[in-house]
Amino acid sequence: MSLRPYQRIERRKSRQIRVGRVPVGGDAPISVQTMTNTPTTDVAATIAQVQAAARAGADIVRISCPDRESALALARIVPEVAVPIVADIHFHYRRAIEAAESGAACLRINPGNIGSRERVREVIRAAKDHGCSMRIGVNAGSLERDLLERYGEPCPEAMVESALNHIRALEDNDFFEFKVSVKASDVFLAVAAYQQLAEACDYPLHIGITEAGGLRTGTVKSAIGLGSLLWAGIGDTVRVSLSADPVEEVRVGFELLKALGLRHRGVRVVSCPSCARQGFDVIETVRVLEERLAHIATPLTLSIIGCVVNGPGEAAFTDVGITGGGKGEHMVYLHGVADHKVRDRDLVEHVVALVEARAAEIEAKGGEGTASAALASAAE
Repeated sequence: MSLRPYQRIERRKSRQIRVGRVPVGGDAPISVQTMTNTPTTDVAATIAQVQAAARAGADIVRISCPDRESALALARIVPEVAVPIVADIHFHYRRAIEAAESGAACLRINPGNIGSRERVREVIRAAKDHGCSMRIGVNAGSLERDLLERYGEPCPEAMVESALNHIRALEDNDFFEFKVSVKASDVFLAVAAYQQLAEACDYPLHIGITEAGGLRTGTVKSAIGLGSLLWAGIGDTVRVSLSADPVEEVRVGFELLKALGLRHRGVRVVSCPSCARQGFDVIETVRVLEERLAHIATPLTLSIIGCVVNGPGEAAFTDVGITGGGKGEHMVYLHGVADHKVRDRDLVEHVVALVEARAAEIEAKGGEGTASAALASAAE
């Protein structure tokens, strides 16, 4: 199914690098990342959290390495997980070398914080020796003192200048396997910095609104900032930073990409806000179904509409649809066509069974679900 003109997003052309087995940039799908919040030295807890994020769809997971014990712990974590691990390094260059030796697929660094040029060269040498890529991570909250003195405050120009200085430090050492981020907690500052950086270089960009807040506020801020960038074609890998379970970051990341037709994973639920016309409790039904169907990775669509005003029209474009009816009976649509009715008491279990069956059917055929899932496939 071809995209309509207003649905097409022209992605910025960038180089492609690899974070382990995951390609980033170029024509690769936009990858979704998160970060663990367990003590890295608690190996079992960290592995469990990485695995939970992977089940939710995370392509890449970042782990903080603030000390030697944490960096060395990666040697026990990496073999137990299926996704590439990014080692988060802030100051000591030795941590980066230890993380590379311990199996990290990527090093998140700020070359300006690593120290002398020789130390930067040592980190680059370790990255080359162990097949690591890097991420230059510029943050408005930790800009270099000289840039703050010159510009007076964190601003897009200062952040981009910082990024370009760090880029040159890696290029001067013949290292080009890196992506760049210029994050800020202020949406306007972050978006402006990324827009300027996108014009200034062709390296893949890791986008995020840092310290965005809790689940609700952080999701809203991220949707505004990251949505603006993605709509403009900017962004090759994304992390939604939330004060919440890392799994929630992954879910929100995929919802952002799905909403823009850039990537589709799992069940896309189309549901009404509910009103006095509803034939069943739409809000509670959707809440339960989102939890019950979270395990499905196959791209497909489900419409849950409380009455017949918009129900049939929405169901026409979804794999499975429910429209509220009278006397406790509701119409079930399959492949956009009215098929049979279901009673209130059986609604949730019946929908779960139908969606699981549809997912199995799609997987068996090696295809996609209807409508929006097909559009998302075309976008990728």
